[in-house]
Amino acid sequence: MVVIYPRVLLVEGKQDRFVIPEVIEANGINWGTSKNPIVFIREYDGYQKLVNPDVISTELQASGLSALGIMVDADDNPVGRWQSIKNASLKSIPDLPEALPEEGLIHTTPTGIQFGIWMMPDNKMRGMLETFLTYMIPTDSEVLWQFAQSATNEAQRKGAVFTDTHFDKANIYTWLAWQDPPGRQLHQAVMERILHPNHPKAQRFVTWFKTLYGLIQ
Repeated sequence: MVVIYPRVLLVEGKQDRFVIPEVIEANGINWGTSKNPIVFIREYDGYQKLVNPDVISTELQASGLSALGIMVDADDNPVGRWQSIKNASLKSIPDLPEALPEEGLIHTTPTGIQFGIWMMPDNKMRGMLETFLTYMIPTDSEVLWQFAQSATNEAQRKGAVFTDTHFDKANIYTWLAWQDPPGRQLHQAVMERILHPNHPKAQRFVTWFKTLYGLIQ
């Protein structure tokens, strides 16, 4: 029996698939079950596999689809990343805007499907999922967060081999190592409110997600 998912979100990897449901549930939407989620998340094991015109075209043609979202990391080149994902989508949707809106793209296709794109962290800055999650660090932890970033920089100077691209990953995992309990995974940190998913700086993404999938209450 073919399972029909009317709402689908395409993501780059497992962390996205685990974190996003926790963020959305914490903001008032019941995610449902693994077999019947409010939005089905499909991971593509990396950006290059996701940003494929045939992949996007096939996803848009899925039976029963009403809304399709794509969530990618900006990494170090937000403008180039937007151009890349836009070009991959043009085969199916030729009238996308020149620039990605700061509030995230929500576009109605010629067949009536809601099509959305969000580029982590905020559709304009360099970064990734982990950058977005730093928006959820509690205000009263700001001093420790600044120290964690300093420690990460010092570790690199002393020979830590992570790349500059992964600074944001190193920063947030350093900060998480000093929490109680230490070293929680990202989705656990959201679920356990070590990170604060209701933080005002996270609400633009939440609003985009709820609007795209018709979940505004």
